[in-house]
Amino acid sequence: MTLSDNDIRAVRAHAQLLGAPAADVVSVAESVAAIQAQSSPAARLAIRARSRGLTAPDVDASRAVARTWLMRKTLHLVPSADLQWLNRLFGPRNVQAGQGRRRQLDLTDELCERALLLLQDLLPGKALTRQWIVDGLAAGGIVLDAKSQAPAHLLAYAANRGLICRGQDDGTEPTYVLLDEWTTEDSAPDEPLMELAHRYLTAYGIATTEDFSAWSGLPLGLCREAFGALDLVPAGRGFALPETELSAPPCPPRLLGAFDTFLLGYRDRDLLLDPAEAKRVNSGGGMIAPTVLIDGKIAGTWHTKRTAKQTKVVIEPFATLSRSAISGLESEVDDYGRFLGEAAVVVI
Repeated sequence: MTLSDNDIRAVRAHAQLLGAPAADVVSVAESVAAIQAQSSPAARLAIRARSRGLTAPDVDASRAVARTWLMRKTLHLVPSADLQWLNRLFGPRNVQAGQGRRRQLDLTDELCERALLLLQDLLPGKALTRQWIVDGLAAGGIVLDAKSQAPAHLLAYAANRGLICRGQDDGTEPTYVLLDEWTTEDSAPDEPLMELAHRYLTAYGIATTEDFSAWSGLPLGLCREAFGALDLVPAGRGFALPETELSAPPCPPRLLGAFDTFLLGYRDRDLLLDPAEAKRVNSGGGMIAPTVLIDGKIAGTWHTKRTAKQTKVVIEPFATLSRSAISGLESEVDDYGRFLGEAAVVVI
């Protein structure tokens, strides 16, 4: 089937719920496969853009989703029911990939194993911040420099070993809980890699094996194997599942948060982001700025300026915006303010 670039953008945006928002937190997480969540505010905004009626506290309070280190060794938010099988798929790889850095931080295998035993005693029935965990480990004879990267890497190791995951934030501080206390569900598929590939294509509409590899961090050979096991149809710049609707209405204007999965889901982002503007979105160091989406394409960036009375959402478009786009963004800013419980106004 021949698809125009606009068709592909519309299909991808629709698959990401950016044109047909969901009603609850877990529906968003299920639909987009995984939400990058090393920044809690950014993860909340990813859900806001794909839902209607939710608030930031609704996202924070949901135990139907959970955060742990998965794709690309990065924190992701996923349905709690999928946490255990996804951890079994990515955990051993992440443990192996992090071994060199742990050695640099003097986190020996022996120390890490002792720490796991201590964490099993520290965490039952509790959600502890990193500092509380560092203090508890010190009381048990494992002293870590709280200002170094050692605590973060040790906690990631414990998560990838299947012991812990992130709990609810304590104010601005993340907490950590026992994985088995956060969820006892385990909807393990018979073929985890094939299931992940299916969920990826459901979430990203039209994509290549290279896109899947870039999103997941898995070797390209494995990604080709997974795509090869699925019944796929060629669709423009990649492949789609047979059930994918290869037509969709244009996506309304959306404000996407930092690290939004809509961009991170593809290796080749040229269809969504003009290469000439790429450095305005990704200036280096792995940072992906909050972006403005118009008709399924990145049309600018945005940031906020807060005062005691209101929040200004400052939009920096790449080109002059149409009246309809501005009207749509005004509605988005209103919803952004409602979501956060702030008075918000748009500045272009």
